[in-house]
Amino acid sequence: MSQSLSRALEILARLGEGPASLDDLADELTVHKTTVLRLLRPLVDARYAYRDPQHRYHLGSRVFDLAARAAEQRGIRDIASPHLIAFNREYGRTTHLAAREGDAVVYIDKLESRDLIRMYSRVGMQANLNSSAVGKLLLASLPDVELRPIVAEMDFSRRTDNTITDAKTYLAELAKIREQDWAADREENEPSINCIGAPVRAAGGDVIAAVSVSVPEFVLPYDQLLELLDPLRTVCAAISADCGYEPR
Repeated sequence: MSQSLSRALEILARLGEGPASLDDLADELTVHKTTVLRLLRPLVDARYAYRDPQHRYHLGSRVFDLAARAAEQRGIRDIASPHLIAFNREYGRTTHLAAREGDAVVYIDKLESRDLIRMYSRVGMQANLNSSAVGKLLLASLPDVELRPIVAEMDFSRRTDNTITDAKTYLAELAKIREQDWAADREENEPSINCIGAPVRAAGGDVIAAVSVSVPEFVLPYDQLLELLDPLRTVCAAISADCGYEPR
C-alpha cells in the first residue's frame, strides 16, 4: 500500500471517531499540515470528507453510501435479522452478529438491550480476538494451519484482569470452544460485562458468523446468563437452517 493511500485511510479512520481540524489531523498523523491538506482535497472532492464552516473536517456522504452498500452485500445479515429481532424482543439483551473479514472479526449487526445499558461496540467495529466471545468463536472454527499464523501476530493486550494475554492459554481456550461449540467472555473484554456466543453455519457446515449476548454482571450474573445459552443456540440453528445448513 502506498504511503499516501495509507495516510488517507488513516484520516478517514480518524474522522470516523469525530470531527477534526487540520491541526488535529496533522498532529495525530505526525505530518505537516500541507501534507494533510494535499490528502484531504481529493477526499473532499469525491465526498469522502467535507469541511464545515468552523474549518473542521467530517466524514462525507460517500462513506455512508459505501457503508450502506457493504451492509447490503453481507447476505448473512439479512438472513439473520428477523431471527435476531425476535430473539432480542423476547430476551431484551444486547445481541451482536459478527463475521470474519480477513484476519479480523467485525460486528455486522447489533441490537441494543431493553434496559438502556449500552455497550461500546458498534456495527463495523472490529471485535478483539483474544477477549471477545465472537472473536474466540470465529477463530476456533479455523483449521490450525490458518489459525496459528493469526495467533502468532495477535494483539494480546490486557483489557481487564481476566483477559487472556498469551498464545498458549488462548489456544487451550479455543480447543475448549471447539469441543463445546460455544464461547464465553467472562469480563475479559470489558469490566463487569459477561458474554456468550454461538456459531452460525453455512450449507457446507463452515462457521460463517457468530451471535453473542452481552449483559452486565450486576444486571444478570454469569450463571443466569448461561440460561440463555440454549435459546441462543436455537436461534443460531434457525439462522444456519436458513443458510442451507442441515445437521448430520
